[in-house]
Amino acid sequence: MKVRIYSSDSAVEPEREFWLNSIAIDYWEKEEEDDFIGKYFTYEVYPKDKEHGLGETPGVFATAVGVNGRRCAIIDMETTNPDGWHEDIRPEIENPADLVVYELHYRDFSAHPQSGYVHKGKYLALTEPKALFYLKTLGIGAVQLMPSFQFATIDERHLSWSEYNWGYDPLNYNVPDGSYATDVHDPSVRIREFKQMVLALHKVGIRVIMDVVYNHCYSVGDSNFQRTYPDYYFRKNTEGDYSNGSGCGNETASEKPLMRQFMIESVTYWAREYHVDGFRFDLMGVHDVETMQLIRKALDGIDPSITMYGEGWSAGPCALDPELLATKQRVKDMPGVGAFGNEMRDAVRGPFDDDTQPGWLAGRDGYAESIKFGIAGAIEHPDVDMEKVNYTDEPWTIEPWQHVSYVSCHDDMCLFDRLTKSFPKADEETIVRLAMLAFTPVLLSQGIPFLFAGEEVLRSKQGVRNSYNSPDIINQIDWGNLVHYSKYFLYIRELIHLRKEHKVFRMGSAELVREHLHFIPAENNVVAFRLDGEAVGDTWKTVYVVMNPNRKRQEFVLPKGKYKVVCRNGEINLNGLSTTNGGKILVGKQQAMIVVEQI
Repeated sequence: MKVRIYSSDSAVEPEREFWLNSIAIDYWEKEEEDDFIGKYFTYEVYPKDKEHGLGETPGVFATAVGVNGRRCAIIDMETTNPDGWHEDIRPEIENPADLVVYELHYRDFSAHPQSGYVHKGKYLALTEPKALFYLKTLGIGAVQLMPSFQFATIDERHLSWSEYNWGYDPLNYNVPDGSYATDVHDPSVRIREFKQMVLALHKVGIRVIMDVVYNHCYSVGDSNFQRTYPDYYFRKNTEGDYSNGSGCGNETASEKPLMRQFMIESVTYWAREYHVDGFRFDLMGVHDVETMQLIRKALDGIDPSITMYGEGWSAGPCALDPELLATKQRVKDMPGVGAFGNEMRDAVRGPFDDDTQPGWLAGRDGYAESIKFGIAGAIEHPDVDMEKVNYTDEPWTIEPWQHVSYVSCHDDMCLFDRLTKSFPKADEETIVRLAMLAFTPVLLSQGIPFLFAGEEVLRSKQGVRNSYNSPDIINQIDWGNLVHYSKYFLYIRELIHLRKEHKVFRMGSAELVREHLHFIPAENNVVAFRLDGEAVGDTWKTVYVVMNPNRKRQEFVLPKGKYKVVCRNGEINLNGLSTTNGGKILVGKQQAMIVVEQI
């Protein structure tokens, strides 16, 4: 292995170069006494049976880089810490179900011309008082940042508003991407500004979850993996071709010791150096169960409250025994690791593979049981008939917070677009009412509720499903919707606050959920359940939630008693909208009603 030292990240020739000394199999070192701060370096591996090297690389463990990440930068990491960094603490949670997760892309959130943000599309946008006030007011417990490590398809030398990417094309896994920094030429800036963002969010009680993409890299041949240890880090199929379980042309081999070690060290590095509070694993089903278990163990050694969840599937067949893969069906073997629940998602809004087909929201048969399954957090529950649940025939979580409840995320139609596609004749009032109903089971589920940023103001992506490189005109959130859809926004906000104020909606254990969440038989695909609040220390003795997807009002019978109605006709008030003594109540068309009996 040869090391080359450069005076800058653009210098044509190295200042120095030297060979490393082999000290053991696959280990090299060399001690050099010099002040290298401000310099850049690369490695190059020379296989014994090859005439030439494999090409220069900053190495798989690069933690600071120059423009476009082709050279590793030598900096003093202590100088990247903002004021107060050493006093930063993670916002406390008792249970992952205490979180409401808000998936966010820096550009989407702040790019709109009328957004009012100074640092549009940058890490620092999330440090601005306007952003912090909004997120705090909304009530979310964590932002899930779309890929923030350096990715390959944005040229940092020529940043332009015409270039956009979600970032699922990894290049350097341990360095913040430069396109979201205010200065790409100083390698310390992207690191410092990412930390400033984390610190600002922590100060207002919001956790930071990173979307991490270890399942593939942008290009095999140009990857730091391939230039370090050819073909080791990737799986191949029986024909000798690169396996493509990621759908991106390759898949990494997490079961191999060095790849497994890399993933563990990378995740724990972000947790320690950047104080990241959680990780969402892209296509977690490409990785193996044992690696995910070891990552969980390593994070527990730092802070057991650090959240871990992922997509419990792959994008295609993987070149590894399916029984070893960290799919949704193996979540029970990964305590402390969760997965997204597509049963609830597709039951509420309709199937993933047909945007024109509505689901339960249209009052259609065959979906109610899947919604109940999601509300219970995908645990075994006596009131859920697994034979009627879509996509799965058995519970797949140990605890309810292992289930991430959602109806939309970045890589599909956002809810507004989906509703307008599957309800083409619906007027605006109906679309708003359906969107309110859609998020009610999500935000009142016993799992971790998940909200795609902008859904609370009915954002649109102009019908584009896979908008990974679409311009801002497609992806940006139009914050003018906050006024136009103010009633809808208030409904979502108050649902979040209702959940935060009342533990009965986030009991935190399967045993408590089985004992104190009771689904009530109802006709016409109405989903209704009772929660025993007093039993879990809530100030609400008993809570009834009734969700009606039909185009007509539905009757529901309450036991005799003294109740207050806290949700009705798209309005929520925790102090009560009206009172009732029980008996027959009418639940409005395509609406939810929540009735509580106080202690």
